Amino acid sequence: MNDQDTIRSEVSEAYTRVLEKESKSICGCNPQQKGVAAKLAGYRSHDLEGLPADALTNSFGCGDPVAFSGVKEGDTVLDLGSGAGIDLLVAAKKVGPTGRVIGVDMTDAMIEKARTNIAQAGLENVEVRKGIIEDLPVEDNSVDWVISNCVINLSPDKPKVFSEIARVLKPGGRMVVSDIVVDGLPGWVRENKALYSSCVAGAISESAYIAGLKRAGLVDVAVQDRLVYDKSQLKAFLDSELSADGEGCCSALASLTPRMIEKMSEAAVGKVWSARVYAKKPACC
Repeated sequence: MNDQDTIRSEVSEAYTRVLEKESKSICGCNPQQKGVAAKLAGYRSHDLEGLPADALTNSFGCGDPVAFSGVKEGDTVLDLGSGAGIDLLVAAKKVGPTGRVIGVDMTDAMIEKARTNIAQAGLENVEVRKGIIEDLPVEDNSVDWVISNCVINLSPDKPKVFSEIARVLKPGGRMVVSDIVVDGLPGWVRENKALYSSCVAGAISESAYIAGLKRAGLVDVAVQDRLVYDKSQLKAFLDSELSADGEGCCSALASLTPRMIEKMSEAAVGKVWSARVYAKKPACC
């Protein structure tokens, strides 16, 4: 197994453990009552109405990419790292019965959870495919929108993800993703394995994100919104990774002590934020 496969395996196992605990988040990083995490991430109440409670509880995102994307009836939407399916369900309501929504995820437990939520919602215009976002099981030039919620930062090969987005978009198709970016994060923080599945250690800078999308051939690349995390948010982000008995949701997190969390939070102030990134595929070549 190479380094990239190891990272994917560790991330997949971490998210599987989260589902087994049913009360933890990874990117959101805080146990919440049903639906609260989704609302805090920027979802609008009317978009969440009628969705299965399980989809809301197991929402691990850092924003709502669908609410701002301009998705309309009849569109085809692709969600990278679709998880338990909250964005699939929100998108399905927007595209209507004439549209289509596709989710791609690499974790069997997440795929099963999403399919259950889709069935409970009574939706027939949504499907979930197993795969990795660096090699999407999706046809060329086939989707109007690519969305993703705090997932691309987890990829060990982000340039390949960006090129895959460009490949699957129709000419004139658009992308809008919410993701974690970092800038100037100290090496000793970035290299801590405990923070990889927590969406920090694997994140790249905003400028690198934009440059990567442009190199993939996408245009009109822009950051539409930012939420820069302060010390209290960062500390809560890490504190909540530890359960009441001191065990993290993955083995690496269990090694974090309160003092380490304090030091990491101080070191990361102003250097970690959620960004909503937009890009477009040229209408013609």
